[in-house]
Amino acid sequence: MIHRRLITAATFALTLTGMAFLAPATPRADDAMPAGMKGDVLTWLKDADSKLQQLAEAMPEAKYKWSPGKGVRTVGEVYMHVASANFGIPAACGVQPPAGFDLKTYEKSLTKKADIQKALKASFESMEQGWMGLSDADLDKPVTLPFGPPTTVRGAYLLVLSHCHEHLGQSIAYARMNGVVPPWTAKQQAAVKDGVDKMKAGKE
Repeated sequence: MIHRRLITAATFALTLTGMAFLAPATPRADDAMPAGMKGDVLTWLKDADSKLQQLAEAMPEAKYKWSPGKGVRTVGEVYMHVASANFGIPAACGVQPPAGFDLKTYEKSLTKKADIQKALKASFESMEQGWMGLSDADLDKPVTLPFGPPTTVRGAYLLVLSHCHEHLGQSIAYARMNGVVPPWTAKQQAAVKDGVDKMKAGKE
């Protein structure tokens, strides 16, 4: 009976872990989230921001040049690709990119881990500040991006949001293929193990 209860408890804990993975990263107490769409989009931008930065930190520098195959972006290039879009797409909406920024070349402009981490962090800060600086009227303004069909400022930022999460998934796969557990998953798994160990100790 005790064994069966432990299995049930462990299964429930693992289910909660899976649900926690789907939840957005918890914002800091000083991060005031606006209401409506502005807050919804910002919540998921910050989720991708937090997780990509955690992965960039967890990946060893020696793995930044790793690629799953010829002609496929390396670990470092994926992070820089995200940073490039974070700067480049809002630039079409009037957000000032870094001096000398070139969407065509930025992705391959940095190769060292520390430099890439700094660029990734700066790109999210710039992009999120740009989003927060928009008025409701700004969202409906037409935008012509360097690629794709004409859209609006709202559409451009929704593209940024989907792009961040697309490459978050890619980066998770890259990490797993190199034996790196995503830090937020490792933390959840450790919490589950700790809870199960305490339950076992209480039954003995």
